[in-house]
Amino acid sequence: MSKLFPNGFLGNVLSEYSSVTAKHFFVCLSSALIIGFLISVLYLVSHRKEGYSESYVVTMTMLPAIVCIILLTINSLAGALSVAGAFSLVRFRSVAGDPKDISYIFFSMAAGVACGVGYVGFAFSFFIILGIVMFVFSVINFGASKQRHMTLKITIPEDLDYQGVFDPILDKYTAFHKLRRVKTTNFGTLFELIYSVDVKDDLDQKKFIDELRAHNGNMTINLVFFRYDDKIYET
Repeated sequence: MSKLFPNGFLGNVLSEYSSVTAKHFFVCLSSALIIGFLISVLYLVSHRKEGYSESYVVTMTMLPAIVCIILLTINSLAGALSVAGAFSLVRFRSVAGDPKDISYIFFSMAAGVACGVGYVGFAFSFFIILGIVMFVFSVINFGASKQRHMTLKITIPEDLDYQGVFDPILDKYTAFHKLRRVKTTNFGTLFELIYSVDVKDDLDQKKFIDELRAHNGNMTINLVFFRYDDKIYET
């Protein structure tokens, strides 16, 4: 290819990429696409109960190939490692709902880096080893707690003495509770109590909220999972 531009700066640039043959290019890129697809399948299997985002799955499929093609164009191990380090500075605008999802992003990036520098065998071995570990963890529910950490927000009128008024209900329905913060809302006409609570899996959330409503004047109550801000039980 560089013979088309024998002289000048452009010829020198193209000559540096002559070592990347068409076979090498297609092997690395196709391997990255295959591994990205396998990682997305693993993610689908491990999150079949929790649910997942279609865009997130597509991103994991494409990411190894994108990283691979960037490193192929650099065509040097030192340059590849420098670009791989630059990826660690990327701030994702779409915040992952679960920290475990971030590990899948780096899983895809690492596989793409391995393919981009030509270590296709290592990339597949890496996928097999880490994929088995992550699949086993999802099957045995490794690290899962029998209790769920949640944030409880209770709105009360300003004339209600909140000291200990909700403790009997919290003792009944939670394994642990602690008042973390008290703040005023609605120009000081209301108070908002913010608790950290550990609720058990067999909690009847409706009964729990109904009993709280009977003591806060039927005002707003939020029960929020720490892990997912969008999973809110509000009344």
